[in-house]
Amino acid sequence: MIMRKEMEMGGDGAEETGSPIMRTAETLLRVLPMALCVAALIIMLKDSQANEYGSLSYSDLGAFRYLVHASSVCAGYSLLSAVVAAVPRASTMSRAWTFFLLDQLLTYIILAAGAISAEVVYLAYKGDTSITWSQTCGEFGGFCRKATASIAITFVVTLCYVALSLISSYRLFSKYDAPVAYNDKGIEVATVGS
Repeated sequence: MIMRKEMEMGGDGAEETGSPIMRTAETLLRVLPMALCVAALIIMLKDSQANEYGSLSYSDLGAFRYLVHASSVCAGYSLLSAVVAAVPRASTMSRAWTFFLLDQLLTYIILAAGAISAEVVYLAYKGDTSITWSQTCGEFGGFCRKATASIAITFVVTLCYVALSLISSYRLFSKYDAPVAYNDKGIEVATVGS
């Protein structure tokens, strides 16, 4: 892979970071998912309901426990990455690769948490007669509403992480030159049987 001229001149592959406005915007975009993850986490942790049919808590469902753990990991990463992004310093290849890989990883983790939790809530609202899973939200409406709110916030977090993934991939791959075009018009090809 061929690095751009700025990278070659920097010696260790360092180039100056963008403008302070861009750095501030990225930092805020990294702080936003942290606040949203904490909100989704608090809503889910407080999600429990008891009535004459019994009691139901987020901890009774593995998908919701995964959502709680994923939200806490994402909140921690968002805080750490916001601090690192806010510090003005040269952008190295290792820093660009680290942001790229971790942003991708966290995007998929939070997307998976939201998707499996949404499936559980869907089944709680609709039920599934083929496996005799009854509609739970008729009896535990408050529980389902809180879970739905937490999942909706989680999907907003996913959109933030998609945007961060696009930014980090642009920052990483803009450090490389485009691949060399291959022109086959000048190559003679021998034919068999002529």
